[in-house]
Amino acid sequence: MREAERKIPVTIVTGFLGAGKTTFLRHFLQESEEKAAVIVNEFGDIGIDGQLIERSEEKIVEINSGCICCNVRKDLIDTLSMLAYSREADMVDFDRVIIETTGIADPAPVIQTFLMEESSAADDYFIDAVCTIVDAEHIPRHLDERREAVSQIAFADVVLVNKVDLVEKEQLSDLRKRLEKINVTAQWYECEQSRIPPASVLNIHTFRLHEKIEAVPHLLHSSSPHGDNVSSVSLREERPLDLKKLNLWLSFLVQVQGESLYRYKGVFNIDGEENRLVFQGVHMLLNAGEGRKWESRERASEIVFIGKYLNKENLQEQLAQCAAD
Repeated sequence: MREAERKIPVTIVTGFLGAGKTTFLRHFLQESEEKAAVIVNEFGDIGIDGQLIERSEEKIVEINSGCICCNVRKDLIDTLSMLAYSREADMVDFDRVIIETTGIADPAPVIQTFLMEESSAADDYFIDAVCTIVDAEHIPRHLDERREAVSQIAFADVVLVNKVDLVEKEQLSDLRKRLEKINVTAQWYECEQSRIPPASVLNIHTFRLHEKIEAVPHLLHSSSPHGDNVSSVSLREERPLDLKKLNLWLSFLVQVQGESLYRYKGVFNIDGEENRLVFQGVHMLLNAGEGRKWESRERASEIVFIGKYLNKENLQEQLAQCAAD
């Protein structure tokens, strides 16, 4: 069994206040056949969500008095370590971990917890997917007023547009277009009462990018009619890449633009290598590893960046300069 397959999958559930995250978890735990350890992050000394999620065989862990995206991330790491140890010692039995962030959380630091090589979380867990719940009625205002709402969309692998019964079809169509300008790679579902088949968000491994990213054929500019400055940009290079040039470019890119890069992921066709190089990053933290063997007809480097003020032409030119001579 490969090392990655021994790790515990993690689903991160995020979404702005009132989007329906706890309702989603309640449905999920009732309908999924998997056993889950749930980490709930709440402000305040008294936890409420754990009381609302009713399924006695689940392990509910609450992290209160702070947001796990900032001052209590150590508590998150300690909790994950405790769960992994307890599972190894047969003290608890679960198939995956679900982390529900507070509604005002930026998901980036939570995701970074699993990417840091020195973190025990990186040894024991992998991110299966980041699932963002969206309140179809109120999200336009949140996007205009709160950067956390934009970040939650930008980092998503799966977006559940909830409460669609409360908005007109035309409003829903406009909202979908706006959200897709922020994140072109996410899988999208519309729902009511946060209800969706668990299989839609489980074991899809979108964050690890096992499979090749499909190139997005159209340009998404860095500003939209609504004034959003977060967008998605896709790049493709048919020629094999020089690994040294690529490393220099990526190092430069994350140093200069890292704070503006919410998320990036892709596959590289490295000159002389039989296997693809898969990579992912959040802000200034990037990691990469060997992927599956290339088929000759599909060799190409494909990358998607999600961030602020992206210039596709410049990024495409920089990628082209990494081609092997």
